[in-house]
Amino acid sequence: MLKRIHHAAIICSDYPRSKAFYVDVLGLEVIAENYRQARDSYKLDLALPDGSQIELFSFPEAPKRPSYPEAQGLRHLAFCVNDVSAAKNKLEQQGVEVEPIRVDEFTGKQYTFFADPDGLPLELYQSE
Repeated sequence: MLKRIHHAAIICSDYPRSKAFYVDVLGLEVIAENYRQARDSYKLDLALPDGSQIELFSFPEAPKRPSYPEAQGLRHLAFCVNDVSAAKNKLEQQGVEVEPIRVDEFTGKQYTFFADPDGLPLELYQSE
């Protein structure tokens, strides 16, 4: 029945800052950007190279995430990369704080975490 994840939706607190992070720092491609006047909200559709998407929303006075990282609901968003170390270095060169690289005890693959401008946990996970 289900084939793959189509998109993940993220609500940000500072739309221009988050847009710059996801587009300029992470390199996601803008598919469409719309301002929804009735909701005083932006919706930015972003694409990853495999066709999966992130919807970035701004909503006035959206509540903050209750805790980090163990809140109920979505724990984190993980991105596959060919080289975790190279991706970590690239992010750090752009001023993003990235945790030390770890190794998944079950798969033996490398991974690490960083956060978006609102503190949403994001993961880099070795694809091969």
